[in-house]
Amino acid sequence: MTLTIPEGSLVLLIGPAGSGKSTFARKHFKSTEIVSSDALRAAVSDDEADQSASGDAFWLLRLIAGMRLKRGKLTVIDATNVQAPARESLLALASRNSRPTVAIVFKLPLAVCLERNAARPDRKVMPEIVENQAADLLSSLPRLWEEPYACLYVIDNAEDIYSVQIIRDPRNP
Repeated sequence: MTLTIPEGSLVLLIGPAGSGKSTFARKHFKSTEIVSSDALRAAVSDDEADQSASGDAFWLLRLIAGMRLKRGKLTVIDATNVQAPARESLLALASRNSRPTVAIVFKLPLAVCLERNAARPDRKVMPEIVENQAADLLSSLPRLWEEPYACLYVIDNAEDIYSVQIIRDPRNP
């Protein structure tokens, strides 16, 4: 599977906990290009699992993403993004900066997400939260095709997370 991503775009990784978003991001993008909600929760609270820090973390996420997009830098958002309001604010941010948005959806089976989540050595998300995120993703899928993405890709098997090829397109649509 080959994904073409315009340089300077906003890339939204969309999927439940355990779907492989962070692994994918680390494999395919520079660390400076990745803006992670977990890392920002840790930055403000010393605990990436501290949900009480989410408001501050997402404020920082939007601030950093906006600054990068203003400079024309590829910006990858590593967060679940399974709910429309979260995506809407990020799509608006890209639009304000005249940047295209790419969606990469991680639609792996719930059982795979739960198994991967349970195997995490550090931070596990409660299984019912993963189930809710997977349900939110499934209900969002039809709407995703109506949202203003320059490109929308769906990864529906774990092998593609490791074998996908990213092509960076220097042209900005």
